[in-house]
Amino acid sequence: MNNKKPNIAVLIVAAGSGERFGADVPKQYLPLLGRPVLNWSVDIFSQHPDIKSVYVAIHPDHAGQFAAIAPGISAIHGGGTRQQSVLKGLEEIARRDKPDYVLIHDAARPGLSTELITNICITLKINEAVIPGLPVTDTIKRTNGASVKTESRDNLYAIQTPQGFKFDTILALHRQHADKSLTDDAALCEIAGPAVKIVAGEKGNFKVTHPEDLALMEQTIAARCGDIRTGTGYDVHKLVEQAGRKLMICGMELQHTHVLEGHSDADVGLHAITDALLATICDGDIGMHFKPTDARWKNADSSTFLRHAAGLVAAQGGIITHVDVTIICEAPKIGPHRDAMRARIGGILALPLNRVSVKATTTEGLGFTGRREGIAAEAVATVRLPFTSRPVLRDDDIRKWGT
Repeated sequence: MNNKKPNIAVLIVAAGSGERFGADVPKQYLPLLGRPVLNWSVDIFSQHPDIKSVYVAIHPDHAGQFAAIAPGISAIHGGGTRQQSVLKGLEEIARRDKPDYVLIHDAARPGLSTELITNICITLKINEAVIPGLPVTDTIKRTNGASVKTESRDNLYAIQTPQGFKFDTILALHRQHADKSLTDDAALCEIAGPAVKIVAGEKGNFKVTHPEDLALMEQTIAARCGDIRTGTGYDVHKLVEQAGRKLMICGMELQHTHVLEGHSDADVGLHAITDALLATICDGDIGMHFKPTDARWKNADSSTFLRHAAGLVAAQGGIITHVDVTIICEAPKIGPHRDAMRARIGGILALPLNRVSVKATTTEGLGFTGRREGIAAEAVATVRLPFTSRPVLRDDDIRKWGT
């Protein structure tokens, strides 16, 4: 028996201009609960244990936007139509890393779940083509303008993505029928391919086509994430004179007579927010994840730590809804840099400015901050997590782990 784990790749199609949506920004880059629409799909596939690699077909004009929101994710320039984008994506995947299977997903469906991906991956083990669908429940009528006729809805399904295929099969079909204009990839199998298996789709996995759909998607995802958590973080670093080192606070370089001492860049603001985010998922503190004795983090940019914490929240299906940080120092002045700091934090966490707060205060000359010996920061983060059913700890569990 061959127990080798299959190589499953994902191609997210995000090369559209979103003209029907009517926004100045393509809909895949619009904010959805603090993250761009596209990021919801990228994140859930990237964090799924069955998925080896994620590729995104983008419009060439959107390369800068994509790089800013999805660093480290492979981008492929798409074509003029969805079908052309998929073919170009599959050809590039074949060139880079020919997988056993591929899931093809529309970026306009950010509401898919981990369970749906798992179900498709499992079903692919015994099928060459697997697609999710929902039985049609509405009455269906056909009209030619002059008359109306009720159609039978028996065996009718509303089809969704991601659609899973044996990689060689779907690539060959796209090559053979590149001249066709089809609305989904499984239609190629209907022309000259393998049988298509339909698995249960999800009501929350609908397509965002119009502005009202985006508002409904926000409600749908928020309803799944009703476990609201609040975490706090606190950090202190000593002020020293050290040539060649920068004073970094909340991701911004500030001019001052002294700099903050630390193994990394010692950004107290980003460190405090990082700890606050880790607190919301009960995952220790920054020192547990980035040990100060590890040479890899020597003079490291603290945005790395913050992105890591945000990724851990996202891995649990969480949504960061708000962060607040207070910088405690006599100098330098934070006020002139407040909005730049908010923008920097928002950029790291994919949060709009109205969900990022930066404040500053002094201790009226009291304590180590008052004596200008160091700078402190306090942070609060609010996160929405999906409701989960976790077992209640039993007395013998507590005794086993000790006190």
